[in-house]
Amino acid sequence: MGNEEAVFFSRVLTETTLSFHIIYATIGVGVPLMIMIAQWVGIRKNDEHYILLARRWARGFVITVAVGVVTGTAIGLQLSLLWPNFMELAGNVIALPLFMETFAFFFEAIFLGIYLYTWDRFENQKKHLLLLIPVALGAMFSAVFITIVNAFMNAPRGFDIVNGELVNISPLLAMFNPAMPTKVAHVVVTAFMTAAFILAAIAAFRLLRGSDHVYHKKALLLTMKVGFIFSIGAAIIGDFSGKYLAEYQPEKLAAAEWHFETTDKAELILMGILTEDNEVKYALKIPYGLSILAANNPFAEVTGLDQFPEDEVPPLYIHYLFNLMVFIGMWMAFLSAVFLIGKWRGWQFIASKWFRWLIVLGAPLSVLAIEFGWWFAEVGRQPWILRDIMKVSEAATTSGQVGSMLILFCLLYLVLGVGSVVVLRRMFRRNPVEKELEDRHAMKGRDVR
Repeated sequence: MGNEEAVFFSRVLTETTLSFHIIYATIGVGVPLMIMIAQWVGIRKNDEHYILLARRWARGFVITVAVGVVTGTAIGLQLSLLWPNFMELAGNVIALPLFMETFAFFFEAIFLGIYLYTWDRFENQKKHLLLLIPVALGAMFSAVFITIVNAFMNAPRGFDIVNGELVNISPLLAMFNPAMPTKVAHVVVTAFMTAAFILAAIAAFRLLRGSDHVYHKKALLLTMKVGFIFSIGAAIIGDFSGKYLAEYQPEKLAAAEWHFETTDKAELILMGILTEDNEVKYALKIPYGLSILAANNPFAEVTGLDQFPEDEVPPLYIHYLFNLMVFIGMWMAFLSAVFLIGKWRGWQFIASKWFRWLIVLGAPLSVLAIEFGWWFAEVGRQPWILRDIMKVSEAATTSGQVGSMLILFCLLYLVLGVGSVVVLRRMFRRNPVEKELEDRHAMKGRDVR
């Protein structure tokens, strides 16, 4: 296997691993907050349905955590095996957040175990709720620390290279780089949003399958509220992200918007088709839109791709990744807003089958938006693995075994993906809500006697 083949298969394997892991990582970051909100609402309203909601979500969450551990470990292994030159440089500078991410995960796992073990051992539910705070914080900071590493790849600093040697290393300066605030905020908020819409889809699906239990209706209302709040947050942070790109990674913004020439009053291009001559056809063009996105000024000049060497321009298909991510986010914000207004105004159609199917469809769409976002982030940095310092081709292994590794890891992900779905389905099918509520009422009756 030549060097080009090794680079290609290394990229494919890394992208496959990240694409699979991001599903479980997103659930792992978002669901603990949802569990905490459900239990808090249950305590405040003295409503056993919300308490049971937290309990059932927590059971399913354990399965996704287990798979996330395996895929997270695979990423760590692949960084060392597939990208040794990158790790040789970056490992000396950005190792601190990698270590802290591991610490945050163990912090989360320990308190999650205590939380699950002590479900029926706390007479005061408020004290039991306190155990969820470190679980939610640990999950969130796992995402924060690993995203800091990714932000460093986009805006590396905190070191100097003198005569090929690393000097003046500052781990804190490397961590708090210009890309960190917007990247971390966007990852965390979209994880919360996606988790909420996944759980909303499950509730809507159970209602569609004939279970008209009030438990599912309460679950749907709670998750759609939370999903709407974080979808608005994601839109606001997305605007800040656009302004960050305009200042620090103008080539990425220009490629994402097919902005070929530096100009003021730049228009925003939505979808469309790019010809071989870089002519945009069948696109929706918003006058002044890109200038507003980049600088909040309709007359601002926006840097085009004409300012960059051809071999440093990201692949232009990231335009579609960016557009699809934004469109899905806007659609989910709109759908949740319609549902909440409908609840408030008493609109009957929000309880119809077709509308609930739209909510169910929101789960795979939200996951796709996360995938599109990560692909956009990673492909949009090309050809750099460490922007302006090290290219992907310089960082990869020269091993001839990467193709075999790709096959083995794909088989592993297939087993993990199918296995986790089968286990979750059996777990909840054998223990439906109605049965669990009856068992809890029977247990309370025995306690009273």
